[in-house]
Amino acid sequence: MLTFDSVKLRLDREQSLSYMEFNYMILQAYDFLELNKKKNCSLQIGGSDQWGNIVNGVELIKRYSNKQVYGLTTPLITLASGAKMGKTADGAIWLDKKLLSSYDYWQFWRNTDDRDVIKFLKFFTDIEINEIENIKDNDINHLKILLANKTTAMLHGNKEALACEKIARETFSENSTGLNLPSIKINKEKIDIISLILSTKLESSKSEIRRLIKGNAVKINNEVIKDDQFVIIKKGLNENFVKLSIGKKRHLKINFN
Repeated sequence: MLTFDSVKLRLDREQSLSYMEFNYMILQAYDFLELNKKKNCSLQIGGSDQWGNIVNGVELIKRYSNKQVYGLTTPLITLASGAKMGKTADGAIWLDKKLLSSYDYWQFWRNTDDRDVIKFLKFFTDIEINEIENIKDNDINHLKILLANKTTAMLHGNKEALACEKIARETFSENSTGLNLPSIKINKEKIDIISLILSTKLESSKSEIRRLIKGNAVKINNEVIKDDQFVIIKKGLNENFVKLSIGKKRHLKINFN
């Protein structure tokens, strides 16, 4: 570990290393060893920032069993902001539909930074490079929808991608009822707006929810909620559901059982 520049620089600057950071290399190397022993794994692939950890695994296996194994790294995918596109930088999403709906997956790509759209069309879709480079459409929103449709179609199928586009189009209409939105169920006769939003997991901080309400960013059935003590009563609803909107991009259908 002490031979790696990243560690040496930290120590030279008298910056601390956390327990997790200190043991991460060791655990990843041991993981490679176990995979080699039990599954005959001979290649570990990772981002370029994992090179040192992978080399440790290669060395450990060489010393343990004298076997030759290999490491392969690829350049990191970075956002226009300079941040790494990965789970530690809030730039990764679930592929499993049970963990993330196809609509939320579609929205992830639809909300791509303008500066990243062309690059992501090249990275994450099967459109030919020359086709992308010859795109004449200057409407960035059209290109974002193309990106969202192509990436979603690859994972969930073309029918699902088009359905997501339709839901999004209807959702952003002020007259939308939210009938086709992703939904959750709540088994309550009444609930206050803060508890409702917390239960959806769209926000996890009460103070942040109050800030959003104060900024007129929370709506129920397209109506702005201005009181953080607002209560929804099941008996007072025309239907057994409401459309919850937070800002312009987050919408959810709440079913009251």
